[in-house]
Amino acid sequence: MGMLDLFLQSSSSVSLLGALVVLLLVYLVSSFSFSSQGDRKEPPGPKPLPLLGNLLQLDLKRTYYTLLELSKKYGSVFTVYLGPQKVVVLAGYKTVKEALVNYADEFGDRQPPRILHENSGGHGVLMANGESWKEMRRFAISNLRDFGMGKKACEDKIIEECEQLIEVFKKFKGEAFDTMQPLNYAVSNIICSMVYGSRFEYDDPQFTSMVDGINRSVQLVASPSIQLYNMFPWICKWIVNRREIRKTTVFNKKQNSELFSRLKETLNPQMCRGFVDAFLVRKQNMEESGKTNSHFHDENLMMTVLNLFGAGTDTTATTLRWGLLFITKFPKIQDQVQEELSRVIGSRQVQVEDRKHLPFTDAVVHETQRLASIVPFTTHRTSQDVTFQGHFIKKATTVFPLMTSVLHDESEWEKPHSFHPAHFLDKDGKFVKRDAFMPFSAGRRACLGESLARMELFMFFTSLLQNFRFTPPPGVSEDELDLTPLTGLTLHASPHKLCAVSCI
Repeated sequence: MGMLDLFLQSSSSVSLLGALVVLLLVYLVSSFSFSSQGDRKEPPGPKPLPLLGNLLQLDLKRTYYTLLELSKKYGSVFTVYLGPQKVVVLAGYKTVKEALVNYADEFGDRQPPRILHENSGGHGVLMANGESWKEMRRFAISNLRDFGMGKKACEDKIIEECEQLIEVFKKFKGEAFDTMQPLNYAVSNIICSMVYGSRFEYDDPQFTSMVDGINRSVQLVASPSIQLYNMFPWICKWIVNRREIRKTTVFNKKQNSELFSRLKETLNPQMCRGFVDAFLVRKQNMEESGKTNSHFHDENLMMTVLNLFGAGTDTTATTLRWGLLFITKFPKIQDQVQEELSRVIGSRQVQVEDRKHLPFTDAVVHETQRLASIVPFTTHRTSQDVTFQGHFIKKATTVFPLMTSVLHDESEWEKPHSFHPAHFLDKDGKFVKRDAFMPFSAGRRACLGESLARMELFMFFTSLLQNFRFTPPPGVSEDELDLTPLTGLTLHASPHKLCAVSCI
């Protein structure tokens, strides 16, 4: 998509383009300069244009793909300019792991896109920094574990939700449908049970509005127009997508405020029902002890809950949807999964402990995460000056660890661009771990819900495959199923429908 097209979409007046040109020139003359090209210590990269940087060389519909292509030319550590913003990109398994693990402190800060910072105010657990982030992350991990994350209690919740989801799929009676909403609602209910202390019905308008709004925002946040807003907020603040994201955020905050109020009215400090209760109790204790500098305040509660709700829904549900699409496109792999499930499990409910006896099924789940690579890159920031692999990177520089380059690293995977479960199997068919399998990132900013997500992916996937045979819609062949991802904050599968034919 060309720059001119994008600006025209955001504008309702031709004269605005003239004003834009003037503003660009003024901004260029008054405040913009790129770092010296003569500094050989800095990472290499394509030559930027004043103000626009490397924008004309990027496909904003697939930014991650452009960065992958640039890494082939400039190496595993290189620089690009997103408009006036300097970004250092890290590519390949060895480089990304070294940065996030061996240089965890230096690359440990977040650099949230402007649109996300506006909505979070620097609060919460996802895009925050400093002591507030440390406190919220520790508290979130500790309490999510208390409320079942990675434990038998959580497994029971997932089994209950699997049963609900299976009933929803059965209602379609083998006819084609889009799996996105049912999967979103089922997965979201797991994190809701931990955060709020209860699940929601799939037809609850408050619940469905929040989930659908989060799903839509995840896609809009990485849209070309929002990327332009992040680069040039002073000329792109009127764009429609920004207004929609803000509207969704306001709505979700309002809905959560109402939920918090109801939970506060029935709060029992001796028997916390979920994360919100635990937070309210800690906040109350801090206030009673006279601590005025506590990070346990309303803004952190709101943003942490929204972070958990959003991240705990979209990533897992999106991965599951990819998994169903993959096994539908490759029916022989679906045959092998269902044969293994039938032979090892039979008709009983799958348990988490069964994973070690289902190596092929486990490999398919892992390969789904690898190939889908739903988080193409993460946004970090250097906390101090650092020399990394011979390149000098200044403090407060934005850094993109390119996670797709890890999961598709041609030096680490035999068939990096194909759906190949054998990546995770040895010659005897036993499951093997791979060092370059990093779908949850690594280091200080690794996904705090990794154990929950792993459990959900395995339980939902196996339960669905025990009950249904997935096929393309009538008149559509497996070859016609499109595996082209839609770019958002996460990579979603292109719109599609599947048939879930009961096999019980």
